[in-house]
Amino acid sequence: MIADDHRVILRLLLKGAAEGVEGVLVTLTGIEGASSRGIGTQMAVLADGRHAGSFSGGCIEAAVIAEAQEALAAGAGRSVRYGVGSPYLDIRLPCGGGIDLVFTPRPDPAVLAEVLARLEQRQSAALRISEGGIALADDTETAGYLRTYAPTLRLVAMGHGEDLTALVRLARAFGLTVEAYAPETDHHAATQPGVTAMASRTALPALAGDAWTAFVFLFHDHDWEEHLLPQALAQEGFYHGAVGSARTHRARLDWLRAAGIAQARLDALRGGIGLIPATRDPATLAVSILGELVQDYQACAGMPGWSGHAPRAANVHTGR
Repeated sequence: MIADDHRVILRLLLKGAAEGVEGVLVTLTGIEGASSRGIGTQMAVLADGRHAGSFSGGCIEAAVIAEAQEALAAGAGRSVRYGVGSPYLDIRLPCGGGIDLVFTPRPDPAVLAEVLARLEQRQSAALRISEGGIALADDTETAGYLRTYAPTLRLVAMGHGEDLTALVRLARAFGLTVEAYAPETDHHAATQPGVTAMASRTALPALAGDAWTAFVFLFHDHDWEEHLLPQALAQEGFYHGAVGSARTHRARLDWLRAAGIAQARLDALRGGIGLIPATRDPATLAVSILGELVQDYQACAGMPGWSGHAPRAANVHTGR
């Protein structure tokens, strides 16, 4: 997996608690100037030195681990500035900025477990974090920094050939939850690991979308879209898109409109998907689509460090 997974940090703290090893949750709550990480980024540090997460390319992690262990020994949380304005003159960030970190010793394992349980159920969760402890944001606690957590990005991909399999391989390597489907007559794609063969072009596989799901259609035989695409558009998701040229997408919208699909759903359907226009090879198309999915997911999830634009409306590229 390439993508950061905030569950790894929470799980390490829970693992330590189960083993009788105390830990500290460290949260980035403020930035002055530039920073290689965004507000909300976290680390977990255990008393025995095990840790997960980072706040730089390795410049301050050793200092953060030492500070966390000192907070455990002192029995109290603390807030510390690193970089510009820090009392630690020997610790500097390569970007020249400053970051504020909150050290929360011994975070409540029951609260951490509840956050992880909600994420596993594909529900968002939020913590109030302070030097003194953590609390679920829906409790009465109002002090401290609010950190939200979103379920992992889930990709439901349907299509033919190498366009489908390239996207599936790349998305899984990146760390997405992937469900992939190909017509059973497409022997190459349908027999690839992790791809489910579809016998029918009229019934969507048994699945349910949610606010963190992206539906991507990669059919070149667009007859497969006729029944499946309207069913997918009826599912909840932050992203619905299909490959094809501008002309193909205009025709797609025409027949969807004729089939009675509401204009609001048509406006949400992307055509000529991906960040790189007119891509013509499977690998580049996969990178292009994955980049767009991650960009829009981070906007919807409010991920740490995201500073782009809100998800765009349906946008048609030329090519494919």
